[in-house]
Amino acid sequence: MTDQLDAGLVAGEIAEHPDALSSPYAGGELGRGRRRKEDAKLLTGQTNWTDNITLPGLLHLAVLRSPMAHAKIVSVDVSAALEMPGVIAAYSGADLADVQGSLPCAWPVTPDMVHPDHPPLAVDEVRYVGDGVAVVVARDRYAAADALEAIAVEYDQLPAVVDMEAALADGAPLVHSDKGTNRCFLFDFPGAGADYDETVAAAGEDAVVVRRRFIQQRLLPTAMEPRAVVVAPISAADEYTVYSATQVPHILRVMLALVTNIPEQKIRVIAPDVGGGFGSKLNVYAEEVLCLVVAKKLGRPVKWTESRSENYQATIHGRDQIQDIEIAARKDGTLLGLKVQLLADMGAYLQLVTPGIPILGAFMFPAIYKMPSYRFICTGVFTTKTPTDAYRGAGRPEATFAIERIMDELAAELGRDPMELRKQNWIKHEEFPYDMVAGLTYDSGNYEAATEKAMGMFEYDDLRAEQQRLRAEGAPVQLGIGISTFTEMCGLAPSRVLGSLSYGAGGWESATIRMLPTGKVEVVSGATPHGQGHHTAWSQIVADALGVPFEDVEVLTGDTDSSAKGMDTYGSRSLVVGGIAIHKATGKVLEKAKRIAAHLLEASEQDVEFDKGAFSVKGSPEATLTIQEVALATFAAHNLPDGMEPTLDSDCVYDPENFSYPHGTHLCAVEVDTETGFTRIRKYVSVDDVGKIVNPVIVEGQVHGGLAQGIAQALYEEAVYDAEGNLTTGSLVDYLVPAAPDLPHFDTGRTETPATSNPLGVKGVGEAGTIASTPAVINAVVDALRPFGISDIRMPATPERVWRALHGDGTERAAAGTVAYGGASTASTSGSSAADTAGGPQ
Repeated sequence: MTDQLDAGLVAGEIAEHPDALSSPYAGGELGRGRRRKEDAKLLTGQTNWTDNITLPGLLHLAVLRSPMAHAKIVSVDVSAALEMPGVIAAYSGADLADVQGSLPCAWPVTPDMVHPDHPPLAVDEVRYVGDGVAVVVARDRYAAADALEAIAVEYDQLPAVVDMEAALADGAPLVHSDKGTNRCFLFDFPGAGADYDETVAAAGEDAVVVRRRFIQQRLLPTAMEPRAVVVAPISAADEYTVYSATQVPHILRVMLALVTNIPEQKIRVIAPDVGGGFGSKLNVYAEEVLCLVVAKKLGRPVKWTESRSENYQATIHGRDQIQDIEIAARKDGTLLGLKVQLLADMGAYLQLVTPGIPILGAFMFPAIYKMPSYRFICTGVFTTKTPTDAYRGAGRPEATFAIERIMDELAAELGRDPMELRKQNWIKHEEFPYDMVAGLTYDSGNYEAATEKAMGMFEYDDLRAEQQRLRAEGAPVQLGIGISTFTEMCGLAPSRVLGSLSYGAGGWESATIRMLPTGKVEVVSGATPHGQGHHTAWSQIVADALGVPFEDVEVLTGDTDSSAKGMDTYGSRSLVVGGIAIHKATGKVLEKAKRIAAHLLEASEQDVEFDKGAFSVKGSPEATLTIQEVALATFAAHNLPDGMEPTLDSDCVYDPENFSYPHGTHLCAVEVDTETGFTRIRKYVSVDDVGKIVNPVIVEGQVHGGLAQGIAQALYEEAVYDAEGNLTTGSLVDYLVPAAPDLPHFDTGRTETPATSNPLGVKGVGEAGTIASTPAVINAVVDALRPFGISDIRMPATPERVWRALHGDGTERAAAGTVAYGGASTASTSGSSAADTAGGPQ
C-alpha cells in the first residue's frame, strides 16, 4: 500500500511539471545529421573568448622577444620601461628566475634523451627569434606594448644553426652548450617482423630497392583565435583561476602546479570558447606560467593575448623532418620491407610532447601494407628555431606522406599502375584483425570497398585515358592523377601503450552523467572542445542511450572545477575515448534506473524492459514508467529500494584497449601548366571510413577542414628561416594560408566498417583529411611531371618551384642531396641505405 501511495505522489508531482516530461522520445539519434548546438552562439557573437574576459583591476602583460636566433644576454635594463605611463611592473628573466620554473616535456622517448631546462623567460641566453627576454605589466595592452621599446637589452651574438644535418656535424654551434651535443635522442625501433637487411639480402636478384629523400617542411599553425591567458588570483585564499585558450585545461592545471609549486588544488583552469587549436594549443606555454607568477607577485589579475606575429614566432611549429625512405619489393611487386631514417627538428627546446611526435609516426609508416620487415630510426635534433610539437595529425601525416609517395615511386620503377601495386600489397578485408609489422593490431577495415567507391566517383579510367591523350599531344597543361590510400591510429591512447613509450600520462577519459529531477540530463566530459562539436555529439550519444530528447541534454566541459578529471582533446581521441566514456556512463544510469523502475512497478527486475525512453513490464504494457518519471521518483526518494542512494548520477573513466583505425582512399587530379608552373586541382574525391558515424554533418565538416589543411601543405604553406635564424615568413603576408577560392570542390563519400574495439564502433575523423590529402596532391603533381624526368618535388609545390623543376637546373625538384630526381634508383640487395647515400642520419 505504501508503494502505491508513493507512486501516486510521484505521478502527481509529474503532472505539475509537464514541460519537463512531455517531450517525446526522438529516437535514432546516432547517425542523425543534427545541426550543431554550438553554432547559434558562434554565429551570433555570443561566445566567450579568453581575450573578451575583463576583471576589476585587470593588468596587461606584454613580452619582449629576442630579435636574434642565438645570443648571450649581457644585460637587461627595465628601468626606463618602469617610468612609462601606465606601467605597473617590468621583469627580466633574471628577476623571475626563482619563481618561473622550467616548462615541462612529458615525453622522454629514450632513457638518455637530452632534456635542457626551458625557462619561460630566457635568463642568460636566447635560442630562437621570439624567445622571451622580459615582460612589462601595464594598465592597458597599448601601454605595455609601448614600454617594451624602452627596455634595453645587450646581446652578445652567437652563431645560429638552422639546418639539422649541419647541427649534427662535428664542430657545429651548440644550441645548449652545457649539453655538449645538438642530438636530442636516437630512437631505434626494429619493428615486430623480420630484420630488414636480412630479408632484402635473402631475396637476392629478385629484390628491387627504391630510395628517396622526402622533406616535410616546417608549418605554422594558424588557429582562428590566437592564444590568450587571463589569471585571476584570490590572494586571501592563495587560489588562482587561469582562463586560457587551451586544448588541455586538465593537463595545464597539473603542469602549472608542477612548474610553479602552487598546489594543484589551488589552481582552477577554465578553457572558455576556444577558436581552433590543431595541436598548437596542446601545450603549456611560457605566457601561461608568466601570467600566473606575475599575478601572484602583484596580487592582481593579469591578461596576455598574442599578436599574429607572436603566434608565428612563439607558438609551436609543426612537421619539419628529413625522411630517408627505402622500400624493397620482389620484381612481381610483393613488398619485402621498409626502412625509415628520420631527422626530426625539435627546435631550440622541448615543449610538452615534442620528442614524441616523430615517434608516433614510427607505427604508421607501414600504413595499410603487408610486409615482413620494417626498421625505423629517428634522430631528434636541436636547432635555433621555434620549438616544434603536435600539429594536426602529429606524426601520422608525415608517415603517410612518405609511404604513399614511395609506393608511387616503386610503381614507376616496376612499370606498374600505382593503384594496382597498392591493391596487391594491402590487407584484405577478410584478413582483419591484422598484426602489423610495426607492432599494432588493426581491428577492422575494408580498403577494397573505399577504393572501389572512390574510383567510381573519380572516374579514374576516363581520367587516365585523358592523361594519355594530353601526353601524346604534348599539351602545355598536363594532367596528373594522385592516389592516397591511408589509415591512421585514432583514440590516443591505451594507457599501457603510452606507458611503454615512456609518455608521462595515461590515455583514459572521464565522463559523468547527471539525471536531473526534471528529467533533463547534464553531461560532464573531460574532453574539452575547440570547435569539434562535442556538445552536439555528446547530446546525441546520451539521447540515444537514455531515450531523452536531444534538446534536454546539456554538456559541461572545459572547467577543472566542474569537470575535475580529464585528458582533454587531441589526436582524434574525443569520440573514441571520451564518447565511449559517456556511453558507458549512460549504461550505469540505465542499470540503476531499471532497478528503481522495477521497484516502483512492483515487478521483478528481470521482467522490466527498456525501450525508447521507457521501462515496462513484460506482458503488462500498461505498467510503464518513463526514465524521466524514474528520475523524479529518485529525486523524491520516497520509495526507493532499501539502501539505494537517491541519485541517477554515474561516473566512468574509460581506458581504451586498442587504438581505432579509420582509413580511406583519396584521389586527386591536377592540371599543371608546364609553361608557368601553376597547379590547379581539377578534381578531388575522398572516401573515408570512420566506422559508425554519430553525426554526418560534423564528419563532413571535419573532412572539409582536414582537406584544406593537407592541401595547404602540398601547395601553399612553408615556414622559411634564413641562415641567421630569422623567420622570413612571419606574417600572413608571407605565409600563404589558402582561402576558400584557392580550394576545389570536394567530392566526399563514406564507407562504414565499424571498429570492433569499442561498443559504438566509432573510429575518429578529425585528422583524416589532413593525413590523406597531402600525398594525394603531391603524387598528382609528380604524376603530371614524370614524363619530363621528374620523380619528386618539394613541398609546397609552388608555381616557381614547379617551373624551376621543369626549366631550371633541377635543384628545386627535390631535397638537396637526394637520389630522388632524375629517375628512380634501383639497387642490388647489397646497396647502401638512403642515409648512407644522401648523408642522412647515422
